[in-house]
Amino acid sequence: MALKILSADITTLKVDATVNAANTNLLAGGGVCGAIFRAAGRRELQAACDKLAPIQTGEAVITPGFNQPAKFVIHTAGPIWRGGQHGEENLLRACYVNSLTLAAEHGLKSVAFPLISSGIYGYPPRAALAVAVKAIKDFLRERDLDVILTVLDKSLIDSTAAID
Repeated sequence: MALKILSADITTLKVDATVNAANTNLLAGGGVCGAIFRAAGRRELQAACDKLAPIQTGEAVITPGFNQPAKFVIHTAGPIWRGGQHGEENLLRACYVNSLTLAAEHGLKSVAFPLISSGIYGYPPRAALAVAVKAIKDFLRERDLDVILTVLDKSLIDSTAAID
C-alpha cells in the first residue's frame, strides 16, 4: 500500500502493530523501547517478552500491544554501529524485513517503525533511513501493508526524496 515518514510519537499511532527497537534480551530500555513499554504497560509487556527472549540481532518476535493503541508490538533487535564494516547494513535490513514478514504472517494491515538503531546503538540516522526506506519499499512491492516510519529529526523527512 504505502510508506509514510512522519515525526510522531509511535506509541500514539493507530496501527495494528508498533515495532520496538529492542535489545536482544527483550528487556525494557530507554528511548523508543522505554516509551513503548510505558505505553503498553511495563509489567505486562515484560512478562510477554520474557517468554520469547533472547533473540538474535535482526530477528523479530511479536507480543500483544496491551494498553497502547496498537494491538501488537513487534520486537526487533537492531545492530550496534561499529563503523559499518561488520555487517550492520544487512542486520538492519533484516530487522525491517523480518518485522514486516511477521506482520504479514499475522494478517496485520498497518505497522509503525521507529528508525531502528539510530539512537543509542549509534547507527548514523541518514544511513539508517536509507536502509529502512529501501527495505520497506522492496517489501511493499510484494505485499500489501500500510507502513509508517517515525523519525525524531524532522529534517530527515525531506531527505527521503533522494532514496529509492
